[in-house]
Amino acid sequence: MNEPIRMVLLGKTGSGKSSLANTICGDQLFTTNHTINSETSLCKAITKSVGGRNLTVIDTPGFFDTDRPEEDMKPEIVRCLTECAPGPHVFLIVLKVEKFTEHEKAVVEKICTYFSEDVLKYAVVVFTHGDQLPDGAQIEEFVGDNKLVSELVKKCGGRCHIMDNKYWNNKPQEEYRSNPFQMERLLQTIDTLVTENEGKCYTNDLLQAAEEEIKEEEENIRLTSGSLPEADIREKAKRRVADRLLIRCTALGVGVLLGAIFGVVVMVGTVLTVLKESSKPVKLRKAVGKTVAASAGMALGIGGTALGGGVVPVATCLSVTAAVAATGAVKGALAGYDVAEGAETPKEAAQKTAEAVKNEAQVCLDTVHQGWSKVIQPKCEKSEEEKSLLRDKLY
Repeated sequence: MNEPIRMVLLGKTGSGKSSLANTICGDQLFTTNHTINSETSLCKAITKSVGGRNLTVIDTPGFFDTDRPEEDMKPEIVRCLTECAPGPHVFLIVLKVEKFTEHEKAVVEKICTYFSEDVLKYAVVVFTHGDQLPDGAQIEEFVGDNKLVSELVKKCGGRCHIMDNKYWNNKPQEEYRSNPFQMERLLQTIDTLVTENEGKCYTNDLLQAAEEEIKEEEENIRLTSGSLPEADIREKAKRRVADRLLIRCTALGVGVLLGAIFGVVVMVGTVLTVLKESSKPVKLRKAVGKTVAASAGMALGIGGTALGGGVVPVATCLSVTAAVAATGAVKGALAGYDVAEGAETPKEAAQKTAEAVKNEAQVCLDTVHQGWSKVIQPKCEKSEEEKSLLRDKLY
């Protein structure tokens, strides 16, 4: 294939992602340090020829850290989106060879939650700190001893490898404990994976839309920048698009959170997938409505179908408030997108969104009260005092 193989490294802070990226590239191109602090705070991409293959290695911060607020990660999630657009050919899920504590279990569970089956078709699990592997043992034995890890590797088609970025660089007594040996095996797995997927990368509407916007920005830059090299044009376009997407991301995040709270509290952490931009605003608004409605419905544990930016609940009476919360999330997201276009910074987008969503508050609250009135309406009319007492109990 002519285009580079885009490879995204994912894992918690301290798992050895940056060191693994350097091992893959055969050079110290990614910053590492061995303190308790994060080795990578910024998403970084480097393209290099490795063993006759043109690889773009994308190192990421600890997206799966269980104690890191998603708000802090938004800028780098957006940057990762633009760096790997229109999509990665390979995800390397990086884990350490170590005794799994509750924290490590939570990280693996988070990965399994976020990654769909489609994504895992493009994933390889790579273990680092191979020196911790017992003498004579191979990584398959370590995996087999841990049910949670074994299930993850199985979902990844059994693809797993082991490296040691510190101790296995020198010629070892045992071939298995050698980075050159393990690197060749990893590259062979990547070649096979790319072939099985017919050279196609993992993609979705969001990644495709990001790529389309980057392409449009490249054309704009060519018209104004003279003889700027193509690689520089691409980098400049990605930065501009990332800046714009971050503004929209801020608006949508605030919109969903505020919109949903008008009904009941809804966890909508996955709303970052609503970053999609399109030349057709109507198409984007539908995507926003569909994604947020699905997120809200899943978080509440109710069934629902997105339709025209709203939700048709499958549950019965007790889903009235839940459905309103999901609808509030949708309205908040759409309000957030609408005002984001006029904002110049994430802060300004958040402020404008808060004001826009506030106007939806009374409408959503009125809908909640009307919904509950229908739920508690008896065949025999109760007094206003009795209905008021019943409402108080329900709330």
